[in-house]
Amino acid sequence: MSQTESSINKIGRWIKNSITARMLMVGFLTLILLIPLFSVKDLIKERAQRQKDVVSEINDKWGSEVLIYGPVLKVPYKTYNEKSITDTKTKEITTEKIEQIKYAYFFPEELSINSKVNPEIKSRGIYKTTVFNSKNVLTGTFTTPDFSEEDISSENIIWDKARVLLQTSNLKGVNDQVEISFGQNNYHFTTHYQAGNTVQLQKLQLHEMESKPLKSNDMPRDKAVSFTLNLSINGSEQIRFIPIGKTTEAQIVSNWKTSNFMGNFLPYNSEKISTDGFDARWKVLDINRPFSQTSFNYLPNITDYAFGVNFMIPVDEYQKSERAAKYGFLVIGLTFLTFFLIQTLSKIYIHPFQYLMIGLSLIMFYTLLIAISEHSSFLKAYLIAGSSVILLITFYSRSILKNFRFPLLIAISLSALYSFIYIIIQLESYALLVGSIGLFAILTGVMFASRKIDWEQEKI
Repeated sequence: MSQTESSINKIGRWIKNSITARMLMVGFLTLILLIPLFSVKDLIKERAQRQKDVVSEINDKWGSEVLIYGPVLKVPYKTYNEKSITDTKTKEITTEKIEQIKYAYFFPEELSINSKVNPEIKSRGIYKTTVFNSKNVLTGTFTTPDFSEEDISSENIIWDKARVLLQTSNLKGVNDQVEISFGQNNYHFTTHYQAGNTVQLQKLQLHEMESKPLKSNDMPRDKAVSFTLNLSINGSEQIRFIPIGKTTEAQIVSNWKTSNFMGNFLPYNSEKISTDGFDARWKVLDINRPFSQTSFNYLPNITDYAFGVNFMIPVDEYQKSERAAKYGFLVIGLTFLTFFLIQTLSKIYIHPFQYLMIGLSLIMFYTLLIAISEHSSFLKAYLIAGSSVILLITFYSRSILKNFRFPLLIAISLSALYSFIYIIIQLESYALLVGSIGLFAILTGVMFASRKIDWEQEKI
């Protein structure tokens, strides 16, 4: 029994006095603290997903994003195929002409879009999103449809069944009856759905509306016909239009103070943003986009070429918190290294439990950062969480190190480290450069501080 006690005492003295033992202990505790650090990262992802779910729920009730595709002139025509039929008795072969109805789709010669958007902020608990009401006026002209591409004769064109199509991603948000003034008459739209006829791009679905057949005097058979379409529609996140006119001119006006213009085409006017909102204008020619003015047999999916404005509130607190948590291993490692150097150079003993308490304090920084940033700006949350943790560790180290010089050094080191990480988080293009320079400076400081350590002292 005495030999066992003696062995335990020797191991205890070795752990207390040996630099190697202290290094192993610090390294082990650093690895152990990665477990709660990973839990913090999972918490950040969970809160970010919760924010997305709430925003999606609000948007779904108000109306999803708005994408407008149209108006499009839809003209049916006849085609004929010959089918050979063999008589089973006489073995005579006869041909039968089979009629088939197909459709041609024609885009406007000119399309002018005037959109006025009034956004407002909707909130549920701590989460916010932007919804809007838009008043859209689409005007333009259709010229005589050209069927020569498919070599279709005029007698096979069914003019009296021609209709106007309009597609939108948000039927739920439509406020008033949709009506188009086409030629000399007005035509109401009704929803039109056929299985497999809905265009789907990722999560976006375009729903089709169709007018009644156009009257003969409104058909652009031998002359250009003008149209006017009014569409009042609620939406969220963004509003976009597809430039289907041979010449498409668009104007979107809003009192929204921030703007994020998106899509394949950007506004051409330089003074589009003011203190009152924005007035953005586009002009797109047919030569600017890779699709023609006519499509036979099917309506093409050209949603990739839409343009518009995004009204979403940028929520980057969770993204910044996640980036900050990625540096958690660095913060814990460097803080422990600072205490290790102080312990080695000053011969002050620091118990493993005290290292563990310091490490848990560093982990608490991230939970405070997430919780406070949900109710305030990321900068304020970072300052409050960082100051709280620095003060806590500083006062705790004062009771361990028994003087003011070392706790002051720790406070300065932690302040510099948290400031350095905050700068990296804000940077994008220069994050790698600044981070590499900062880590090189830290490594230089550690090498300078450790040069006087006697690595051969191993007492048992």
